[in-house]
Amino acid sequence: MKLKHLCCLIRSPGRNRMLNRVSTLVLKRGISTLHHDSLFRVHPSVSQALAENAPVVALESTIITHGMPYPHNLSTAKEVEAIVRSHNATPATVGVIDGKVHVGLSSEELDYLSRSSSSLKVSRRDLPYVISKGLSGGTTVSATMIAAHRAGIPVFVTGGIGGVHRDGENSLDISADLTELGRTPIAVVSAGVKSILDIARTLEFLETQGVCVATYGPSKNFPAFFSTQSGLSSPYQVCNPEEAADLIASALSLGLQSGVLLAVPIPEEHAAAGQQIEVAIQTAVKEASMKGITGKDVTPFILQKVNELTKGKSLEANIALIHNNAKVGSQIACALSARMKRRKITICSDHKPKPSQSDIVSMNPFLLLHVVTWCIRTCPPLIQVVIGGINVDFIAKGKTKTLQFGQTNPGSVCQSFGGVGRNIADSLSRMGHQPLFISATGADEHSEAVFSHCKHMNTSGIVKLEQQSTATYCAVITESGELSLGLGDMDIHQRITEDYVSKFENQLSSATLVCLDGNIPTSTINYVCKIAKKHGVNIWYEPTDSEKACKPFLSEAWKSLSYSSPNLAELCTMNRTLGLRTPEVLPSSLEEVLNVAMTLSRPLLEHLHCLVVTLGHLGVLVSGEHEAGSVNLTPRQKKTKRKLCALHYPALAVTSEETMNVSGAGDSFAGAMMAGMIQRRDTHTCVRMGLLAARLSLASPHPIAPTMTLDAVDPNLVHGPNWPMPTFFWLD
Repeated sequence: MKLKHLCCLIRSPGRNRMLNRVSTLVLKRGISTLHHDSLFRVHPSVSQALAENAPVVALESTIITHGMPYPHNLSTAKEVEAIVRSHNATPATVGVIDGKVHVGLSSEELDYLSRSSSSLKVSRRDLPYVISKGLSGGTTVSATMIAAHRAGIPVFVTGGIGGVHRDGENSLDISADLTELGRTPIAVVSAGVKSILDIARTLEFLETQGVCVATYGPSKNFPAFFSTQSGLSSPYQVCNPEEAADLIASALSLGLQSGVLLAVPIPEEHAAAGQQIEVAIQTAVKEASMKGITGKDVTPFILQKVNELTKGKSLEANIALIHNNAKVGSQIACALSARMKRRKITICSDHKPKPSQSDIVSMNPFLLLHVVTWCIRTCPPLIQVVIGGINVDFIAKGKTKTLQFGQTNPGSVCQSFGGVGRNIADSLSRMGHQPLFISATGADEHSEAVFSHCKHMNTSGIVKLEQQSTATYCAVITESGELSLGLGDMDIHQRITEDYVSKFENQLSSATLVCLDGNIPTSTINYVCKIAKKHGVNIWYEPTDSEKACKPFLSEAWKSLSYSSPNLAELCTMNRTLGLRTPEVLPSSLEEVLNVAMTLSRPLLEHLHCLVVTLGHLGVLVSGEHEAGSVNLTPRQKKTKRKLCALHYPALAVTSEETMNVSGAGDSFAGAMMAGMIQRRDTHTCVRMGLLAARLSLASPHPIAPTMTLDAVDPNLVHGPNWPMPTFFWLD
């Protein structure tokens, strides 16, 4: 939008309507920029909580990778997250997995970090190297602060922070935690400073860095991790969550680029062992010095040695203080969230106060112009494009177990609207996205019905062609829901030509995802693949049927695809088109089906990022790049040698009585899985969203169930399925 046009809009009579739309854009996108960052991934539960200004608590992960032995590390991590949830806050454990900073970890990712023997200890200085090499590790206080700050999380809970090491005035061994507190506006809730450090000099250094330090509780005594008293006092004191929230809010409102340290004493019942632990610490410190252990290796060594000397009592005390910190931090986060909501202020990822919608509407035009420009520059819209067929469907379902050809069979007939491309665009639209749908219809009565039914979709890419017939399809299905016969008049799909699709080249070249169905001409598929290769756009190819599955594979175009979702017969066609051997007869047993599917997927994964093979009542096989015990759905920019794996997910049970329509189940699955991927959800969630969407479709007379919404296919919200873990296979 040009500047003069924007200024005219601001002065126009519709100013308030426009401002409301802009303010909604600002408020929604302000939190989303990071969530689509190529280096940072925010878990959907964290993203949703932040969008709603609900309380979120950041948690570090070096306690998982380096602080405790397995399985204590995993159980403690899960217990801490459970404590945060029990106090009505959302936990966001931060870690680095395969070169990506994750803000919020799934259960599988927690398990991966807890078991990994190669995980690194990642501080601020280590982040560039670990990310550039695609490595994994636990984040220290400083690295966790960076990630939490970028995500817009103002409260972070840890065990104890680092500090100035003993003899630090000579060695200059000072933890990066302290300098991070001096330049990152985060409230850190900890049990003070580890007692193996020089606490007095640490407090002096924090003062120099401009960090506000306060003890949480009835006194100013600064705690020493395993002990409630260090012999030193904090400059300030807060007595309860509300006072702590007021302190944090004041720091944020002032725009200070420094943090707040809230020191929480260990519970008294666990502080009794403090003296014994202190003696063990002195012994461990001397041993570390004698062995020449220095730098970041000192703390893990001492903690391990102290645990041995105290016969596990230090580990018990460590877990107890972390649990207590999680409780206190969650209460503070809740109090801060309530305070911000009362003041109608949200926290941006840069931690400057962000205006509410009413604040934006009341802005003067020049300030508004600045906000709009920022929004357009930093938050480009997420564009999805679907290119494919649109049909008017007539579904005839028999009322007997078998259908007799050559005579009239009892049954029911209903009209609905289908087409693979239309179905996928429909499902994405019902789940909160607005993909541009490019297709063609005739200028007839069927097309009028199509446009009327698809009002909720972006149909601006559909062309009406004179003297052409809208595609129609008639499906005859048995009582059990199996397809018995299909007839279609699909000639108009060939009018979705390269020339017509090229009118949308700008949208195609800037799309986050383009979906092609096999109904469109091969030349059109080749054109879109060429655009995708040039601009680095991800393409999902939906083969439609075993005859049309070959289209991209007739040339080099298939090497530009990122995803495809064939069934086993379509996968065979793809392989045969490339001159590869395929079985003459498709197997029926699960074990044989999976072996064939994996064998046929392997050569395609030389170029495709991920294959999703739909296996009907046997479920789904997802194969691709291995990442943290799962399949990575996000393509990497650089093509490197990948370890390949596959996951088999069983199908959800649907009875024949429940099955009303089989024509849209696969499309519903694909659309819901795409929706999950666009939202950066983890692989298990994406696939389960697809399975839930397919079940909705099967039980509906329409290919895409009108009841489909994001909540209706969210496995965290839908009760019923007891999700088994998928079966894991290596493909290499």
